[in-house]
Amino acid sequence: MNGKQRIQTVLNHQSADKIAFDFGATTVTGIHCKVIEELREYYGLDNHPVYIFEPYQMLGIIEDDLAQVLGIDTVGVFGPENMFGVRQIDWQQVKMPWGQKVMLPKGFKLQDRGGAIYAFPQGDESQQPSGVLPESGYFFNAIERQKGEIDDQNLRVEDNLEEFGLISDRDLAYWKKAIMNIANSGRAVVASFGGMGLGDVAMVPAINLKNPHGIRSVAEWYMSTVIRTDYVKEIFDRQTDIAIQNLKKLHREVGDTVDVVYICGTDFGTQNSQFCSIDTFRELYLPYYKKMNDWIHSHTTWKTFKHSCGAVLPLIDGLIDAGFDILNPVQISADGMDPKHLKDTFGKNISFWGGGIDTQKVLPYGTEDEIRRQVLDLCDIFGRDGGFVFSSVHNVQANVPVKNVVAMMEAIKEIRK
Repeated sequence: MNGKQRIQTVLNHQSADKIAFDFGATTVTGIHCKVIEELREYYGLDNHPVYIFEPYQMLGIIEDDLAQVLGIDTVGVFGPENMFGVRQIDWQQVKMPWGQKVMLPKGFKLQDRGGAIYAFPQGDESQQPSGVLPESGYFFNAIERQKGEIDDQNLRVEDNLEEFGLISDRDLAYWKKAIMNIANSGRAVVASFGGMGLGDVAMVPAINLKNPHGIRSVAEWYMSTVIRTDYVKEIFDRQTDIAIQNLKKLHREVGDTVDVVYICGTDFGTQNSQFCSIDTFRELYLPYYKKMNDWIHSHTTWKTFKHSCGAVLPLIDGLIDAGFDILNPVQISADGMDPKHLKDTFGKNISFWGGGIDTQKVLPYGTEDEIRRQVLDLCDIFGRDGGFVFSSVHNVQANVPVKNVVAMMEAIKEIRK
């Protein structure tokens, strides 16, 4: 089997020849650029600056040579613009505060203001910055630009739909070219088309917009899901309609070359609870997720990918009812997220993408033997009868020792022999 066949097999809940394996195909299964540079050095690969496909989290592209060494089964396709609304073209070398030289698009403008590094929407330095890399930090935080107090009498749904529009011919051509360029890679194609994240608080501040309107405060947005539910439902309804129109256009261009579509990164779990009740999830989110998933499953062979950190055990039935094929990152350190219970209870109805190693304690702070044992144990639990793609619980962060990352990678190689 090649990687594409392996991913397709396990997502159909069948056993493959070996454990399916992803890093780098999404913005939630990535590796910080600092660690990618260290991995390239460890494996003796060409020494050059890492390209940043997602500057908000400073995630680096895992190029083909490293993907081959690691045995990765997936390849990600991302939009023509990054999260700050800057087109990913005309790359230039930039030195980051921790000393690493990376490749960023020329349009991505940075300003050092007393040790903190500020980024600007669409690279426009005449606007307020929309992101900040704190001093001694390794990734950006969003800067909220809420325009005063919320005036409920004059709220306009259109204001919270500014970033959601019909796909342009230019962007459609981009997606077709990008996907067709990797169609014969032998790896599963994972597309992050965008526009389908319902209330994702990483997107609410709209760091890509120069002058965002509507509700842009994360705290205000969470409150709105309780006190302005009709407003939120109208946003979701119209956003979903736009998304389906875009999916129709995209599918006409790329067909079933795509294997997996990243739908949404809205987090519903905390470390020990949920952000909303089961009833709220079913009333406020499920109908709109189901509408998108139903269209995809009725017209394509794509599998749909839902990310939600935290203790989401009570909501998994709802995610299944909403039509999701995949749950990520499977935060095994959160309350109730026992791997065996998850696999035994839900393993026939949803695939687990992630959950291969704990990134809060074991990967950054464990011994190499502890890392190896956890990888082997979790692959044994989740890997039974398919329905599992190995990745860590969310992205590998900059402070993880490279020897620990190598220990994880070598454990996977051991399993996959």
